[in-house]
Amino acid sequence: MSPKSTIYHFSIDLSDTDRGVYEAFTLPTALHPSESLEFMMARVIAFTLEYGEGISFSSGIGATQDPAIALRGLDGSFQAWVDVGAPNADRIHRAAKVAQRVAVYCHRSVDVVYQQLTQAPVFRGDEVVFYSFDDGFISALVRALDRRNEMTISRSDGTVYVQCNGRDLSTQLFERRLVGTR
Repeated sequence: MSPKSTIYHFSIDLSDTDRGVYEAFTLPTALHPSESLEFMMARVIAFTLEYGEGISFSSGIGATQDPAIALRGLDGSFQAWVDVGAPNADRIHRAAKVAQRVAVYCHRSVDVVYQQLTQAPVFRGDEVVFYSFDDGFISALVRALDRRNEMTISRSDGTVYVQCNGRDLSTQLFERRLVGTR
């Protein structure tokens, strides 16, 4: 019998002045046994920063053809394909062909992942948005985690402020575009 996922619960109050999005929502999130807490936390932050109508997590770690997070239109088409971690160039190339917008949120080794993605041709590569955080931000969030979490997340002028279970953290949200790709 394979190990089961652990469910973390997030009650999130979002105030994203950069995008004009203000919402309160709950987000149950499964931590797969092969997934790190840092990766899961990066998924939660990416989900929140991309929050909009039609957003959802993929159906799980076995859904390798799906993005980590998708925003779908009413017709089922991809409005946004959001990956977390270190997707390869082929995956991003494929995503750019099916989605109006592609974003990648990296939780570690930012320069290595970015460099790998610029080494291969990526369709509409100059439109792919690549996000990263201050060093140690995701790890600090993990240290604040419980199984049930109260979070307030605010974004203003490219800075993300998070209060997680009474702990205050902040980070710059660094943005790059893929350049040198086709």
